[in-house]
Amino acid sequence: MSAVRRGMRCTDWLVLALCLWILSSVALAHEGHAQPAADTPVASEGGTRDARTYFTDTVLQDQNGRSLRFYDDVLKDRVVLLNVIFTHCNDACPLITRKLREVREAMGAEAASKVTFISLSSDPQNDTPQVLKAFAEKQGVDSANWLFLTGDKAQMDLVLARLGHLIPSPEQHSTQLIAGDVANKRWSKIRPDAPAQAIAQRLQLLSQPLAGR
Repeated sequence: MSAVRRGMRCTDWLVLALCLWILSSVALAHEGHAQPAADTPVASEGGTRDARTYFTDTVLQDQNGRSLRFYDDVLKDRVVLLNVIFTHCNDACPLITRKLREVREAMGAEAASKVTFISLSSDPQNDTPQVLKAFAEKQGVDSANWLFLTGDKAQMDLVLARLGHLIPSPEQHSTQLIAGDVANKRWSKIRPDAPAQAIAQRLQLLSQPLAGR
């Protein structure tokens, strides 16, 4: 995890007020997957106050082949749940995907519709939009508010680095989840083995308007 931790530090604004939300002590993982960091913030190296500049508007492709700008089209003004996968993973990635499907079911259709689930590929050279589409369909999660994103390696490396997930090989990605209320800069890290109901409750809290706004 030294590569994940290196260079990541909080800034005044973009720190997104990361209330680190650790819900369990052991994470879903398999040999080769990195153990989730307990306190790696999503933060800027340079102190930028501009979320678009920090997260970048890198153009990625979703499972339907659409080109989407990472900040403007994917993150802006949304409540999001992000995770990292690679489709030829046979254990942790499909298990976590199914866990997140359970989270949506626990939330109920109306509440779940307020959250965008975003799965980013750590293996973009193999995870084409078509491959991601097949994975999403197999897991029963191919829907309008669940995006599976890929791009060329340089694009994905940039986006994953800004999320604290840049790793030397697809298998070494962290299984930790990142939940965020982008508009209000509220972010949490969640361990993927937390109960589905607990993750659902966290997302529901992030979806609620802040008092006085």
